[in-house]
Amino acid sequence: MGETKQLAGNDYYLNVFVDPENGRVRIDDFWGSTEKILVTAEELSKENGAEKLIVKGRSEQLATLLKYGYQLEATVDRYFLGSDAYFFCKYFSSARSCSESWITEDSIIKSVYLLGNSEQTIRLPKEYQLKRIAEKDSEVLAALYKQVFQVYPTPLNDPEYVRKTMQDGTVYFGYFFKGEIVSAASAEINTFYKNAELTDCATLIKHRKHGLMKVLLQRLERELKENGIFCAYSIARSLSFGMNAALYQLGYEYRGRLKNNCYIYDKLEDMNMWVKNLS
Repeated sequence: MGETKQLAGNDYYLNVFVDPENGRVRIDDFWGSTEKILVTAEELSKENGAEKLIVKGRSEQLATLLKYGYQLEATVDRYFLGSDAYFFCKYFSSARSCSESWITEDSIIKSVYLLGNSEQTIRLPKEYQLKRIAEKDSEVLAALYKQVFQVYPTPLNDPEYVRKTMQDGTVYFGYFFKGEIVSAASAEINTFYKNAELTDCATLIKHRKHGLMKVLLQRLERELKENGIFCAYSIARSLSFGMNAALYQLGYEYRGRLKNNCYIYDKLEDMNMWVKNLS
């Protein structure tokens, strides 16, 4: 399981997530000397055998990050209390830096744009019940994720892990069909910077024809607005036409692609960044 660390020197501080399951290190926040922070982060990456280092930078750090060989892969509008975040990456493995699916994923985005982005009212059969998922439901929620994903970037098939995310502020909503949970999604909220990642989207195959995920995402958006969160973003599998189409039709805007970002389903995959202003 990954670990969040706070590292500091005389003239710098960084909040970093070490993620051995996905072979990466991610700097979520930092202050001070950008050069010293990058040196520290690269040393930490090598110590942990990471193949990819992700840095969430601000506009004033763009020149320095480019100077030291970092590649801009995605952006999130208004991420830092209204200021944009820039997802810069560096690779320590040639294999990790190359994507065999890139051209196919470009064509998926092109096809998504042909759909139009008008929101439609979805009418669901009365057997489906929408509920906020509580800690007492963590075991059935973990079982859903275990059914849907062979591999997932975080251990959501573990009820204890699910409970801990809820205690840390992640909000889950799900659809129940005849008492069984069949679809779920979450909002991982950053209360300090007023942003949230809509994530952990899963629906059992036989229940995917109704558009449950769109309704869940809309319900999560209402929850975020009620709590003063106006920057929403979601990172979707680049090879999933359905998930990218759903986000586009809900008014999210494409903001780049994170190459070989994490292990999901059965392999390392590229992930598309989608962003929406909820204000």
